[in-house]
Amino acid sequence: MTQVPASSWNLPKRKGFYYIAMTDKRVLQIGKIVLRLCLSFAFLSAIADRFGVYGRHGTSGISWGDWTHFLQFVGYLIKIAPHAIIPAIGVIETIIEFVLAGALLLGVYPRVVAWLSAALLTSFAVTMSIALGIPATLGYGVFTAISAALLLGAVANPRSIWDPLSLENTSEA
Repeated sequence: MTQVPASSWNLPKRKGFYYIAMTDKRVLQIGKIVLRLCLSFAFLSAIADRFGVYGRHGTSGISWGDWTHFLQFVGYLIKIAPHAIIPAIGVIETIIEFVLAGALLLGVYPRVVAWLSAALLTSFAVTMSIALGIPATLGYGVFTAISAALLLGAVANPRSIWDPLSLENTSEA
């Protein structure tokens, strides 16, 4: 089998390189979609864990396994909060995560939702760093998720109220 040199591919030249369909603009669009999906699924996965979807408490790889153990963890992280309001904090946190996950999946207000996600994750990082230490927080990947949310907010269209996956303009004019 003979190799055909790149110069004979008959592709238009672009600044000294042969044009390849995967342009910087296209990579950025794919990256935005991947960031949105990863952040959304991370929130949904945490919610699923606290409701025992992945297995019972004590199973390998399971953080909480049920609502009771999740609330115990919230109480451990927020030691200054009165014990009576820990369930309310857990419910509010879960609702916020669910709303952000849904908005990320649907592409609703992508910039605002990304920055709100970064704010929520930063609150997690601060409380976890105080209660567990920075090495444990690094192990949970919270700082990486914050960075992903900030990056998504920076590259999202500032005037967009809806950024669906299927309607993004991928043509390069």
